[in-house]
Amino acid sequence: MRILLDTHTLLWAAFDEDALSPRARRLIQSPANEIIVSAASAWEVATKYRLGKLDFAQDLAENFVFEVTTAGYLLLPISPEHAQRAGLLPCDHKDPFDRMLAAQAIHENMPLLSNDSQLDVFGVRREW
Repeated sequence: MRILLDTHTLLWAAFDEDALSPRARRLIQSPANEIIVSAASAWEVATKYRLGKLDFAQDLAENFVFEVTTAGYLLLPISPEHAQRAGLLPCDHKDPFDRMLAAQAIHENMPLLSNDSQLDVFGVRREW
């Protein structure tokens, strides 16, 4: 199964595995699954690091592609179709990173591994 990681899930997998649910940990560690990380997460991590909100994630912020691929994850670029779907998603959810991740999960027909129930307003298939 292909699974898209929410940014906080990526951060927890890298820096605080105990914050993951047992199911999330199993899904990430299973060799049967392809773990996908969005370019939106690179943007979010770099932005939050620059703003001083992710001081612990310097290596990830500055070497995102290397760190993610070294962990065995696959990268998902943002396509025009993803951007269009993110912009057209209903509701007033303002977080552009959440909107993009939800749009990508829906467009690519894969679950989003996230503990954020606020994403459910988009109709995304969410696992945790």
